[in-house]
Parts: sequence; structure tokens; C-alpha cells
Amino acid sequence: MSPNIITAPVRAMLVLGTRPEAIKLAPVARAMAASPLFEPIVVTTGQHREMLQQMLELLQVPVHTQLDVMRDRQQLSTLTARLVDGLGEVFRAERPDLVLVQGDTTTALTGALAAFYERVPIAHVEAGLRTGVLDNPFPEEANRRLIGRLARWHFAPTARAAEHLTAEGVPEAEVFTTGNTVIDNLLWVLAENTGHSHFETGLRRVLLTLHRRENQGATMRAMGKAMRRLAERGDVEMVVPLHKSPAVREALLPELTGHPRIRVVEPLGYTDFSATLAACDLVLTDSGGIQEEAPSLGKPALVLRTTTERPEAVEAGAARLVGTEPEHILEAAEGLLDDPVAYERMATAGNPFGDGHATDRIVAQLAEDFGADAGPDRGVVPLVASRPEAPGSYSTA
Repeated sequence: MSPNIITAPVRAMLVLGTRPEAIKLAPVARAMAASPLFEPIVVTTGQHREMLQQMLELLQVPVHTQLDVMRDRQQLSTLTARLVDGLGEVFRAERPDLVLVQGDTTTALTGALAAFYERVPIAHVEAGLRTGVLDNPFPEEANRRLIGRLARWHFAPTARAAEHLTAEGVPEAEVFTTGNTVIDNLLWVLAENTGHSHFETGLRRVLLTLHRRENQGATMRAMGKAMRRLAERGDVEMVVPLHKSPAVREALLPELTGHPRIRVVEPLGYTDFSATLAACDLVLTDSGGIQEEAPSLGKPALVLRTTTERPEAVEAGAARLVGTEPEHILEAAEGLLDDPVAYERMATAGNPFGDGHATDRIVAQLAEDFGADAGPDRGVVPLVASRPEAPGSYSTA
């Protein structure tokens, strides 16, 4: 983009629909709202409607427009069509100068596609994550690759993610290694100190989250049985914030309810979840974002997937990719609970995903490219991170 002198605030439309998108775009929205150079306009698609509104209020992010496109158990093709149509109408009415999308959800893909159709430049926050397997995770891997063909700004959380993009032909001048905004927001919310941990005992505290489409069905039921066996050790308290997905609940509720040391709870608000994460001893998850948050708090994470697009945590030693086989999961979890040396090694491995200044770098770059002199007075520091020897990601396959 050719530099232009900013004579009015840049109308930056942030499109989000899920809880992780809200968490990772909230610091960008707050920073833009505090700057005279930007006018942030937040549009929500309602992919996680029940979780979203209260959390955005808590994160101090006002919503400008809220779509109503979600239907129970609708197909991805139907959702995608509804979102492209609805977002296109919003873009034509609001005429933003810039659209920001985050990550790899259907909301992110359709936000980028609708912006492309309306000829609005696109910034992709958390760009460049790859597993190398087009349908794993599904549909996220395909979504992020497609967004990578449409975006003008690619804000990569790590050097490895940036290398994925340039290897795919994205010009180096359009790729920026920033760190991940999830760290910015996690540090912000913990400093606010408004959350409540849902652990209640002095036992070993295990936090479990499961929701991935590729894990649903028989695989998830088997993992639920394995988690019940883990709780039967007698020294473990498990908290399970249960995803709203009917498929997740059908798989896990029969296996996890009724056990005295398993607490199945409704999805936690962001502050309570952060406090619960900070209080746990061990995380078992198929989530992407938690793989980034857990190392920031020194919490070993076992990733219950066959691939991960966040191999940096595995390389650093803060996370371990253990797959979805129940016996492998149990062996890895009990190994950490029983081996203090192995546990300490993972807990002190450090966080490869950022230093809490990703938002500063993103906003400064956009300001510079829209013609303002962000300059050194903004206090933005370069991201210091070791470059991996070669691009790629991890798989248990």
C-alpha cells in the first residue's frame, strides 16, 4: 500500500465470532480506541454467541454490529454463505478502510473473503500457522491458508509462522513477526485480578478442554474414558469447562459426570478461565490458544491432537503432542504427575509466543502504512526470538 497522510482516523473493522478471536483481538481494539489515528469498529458474527457478549464487555470492547446467522447444527457451507452475505452488507454500509481478522475460524475466512469482494485491505492477526495437513485441523488449516492468499498484512506470532508465509510466496515486506496478542490479553486480565479459580481441593489440579471437530465422536468418548481413569488415581482433581457443542456434550457427559473428583462446569468466562489456568498443575487440551497461554504461566500442556500448528511450544519443551490414543494420553499425564524432574523441566521451559507487546507492533505497523509516523516514541521494541532452523510443524502421524 502506498503511504497516505492520515487526515481522519482510519476506520478499522475488527471481525470476530468466537471466544478465542475476541480474546486475541481485544487488545488490538483497546489500543486502537485509545489512539487518535484509528476508529475501531467491532463486528461480531455470533459463532459463540452465548460466550461472547459478556466477555467482550469484560474486556472493554464495545460491539458496533452483531449478526444473527447461527442455526443449530448448520452445515459449514450454509454458515459460510450466510456470513459472506451478512458481512458484505456490513462492509458496504460502513465502508471501512481496513478489515482485521484473527486466526482460522469460519468467521475469519468469511471476513477476509467478504472484504476481498468489497476491495477492502485485510490484516490477518496470527498469520502463518500451519500443520501441513489440509484437513487437520478441519476446517482451520484450509481457512488459514486461504486467508493467507487474501491478506495484505500478515502478522505472524513467531518466526516459524513468518517463514511458512514467505515459503508460500507471500512478499517479505507484507509479513511481520509480532508475537501473539493472546499473551498481551492474558497479562492484562491477570493484572486486573477479577477471575475466580474453579479448583476446590489441594489435590493435583488438572484442567481439561476438548472441542475439536476431528476429535468428536468415538475418539472423544475414548478420551473421556481415559480422563475418568486418570481421576481414579485418587490424587487428582479435574476441572472440565464443557464446550457448548452438542456433539462434545454427547461424547463427554456420559464419561465424566458423577465422578467425585471431576468437576464438569459450563464454559468459564475469560477471567475465571484465566484464573483456573493459573491455578492448575497440568493442562490437557486440544485447543490452539491454550497451547500459547499455558507456557506463559509455567503450566505443562499435553496436546490431545495428532498435529499442531504451534510446534514452537513443543520445541521449547513447554508442551507435548501426545495424540488421541487413550493409553498414550494416560501414560503422558501420569508420567508428569509422578516425575517431578520431568514436570519441572516442562514448567520452566519458557514461552516462545511473545512478550506482551504484539499489539503495539501491529498497531504501529498499520499506522505507518496508512501514513502516520509511528516513530520510536511509541515505545515499540523489536520482538526478540530465536529463528528455527527450518520451517515446519509437528505431527504424531
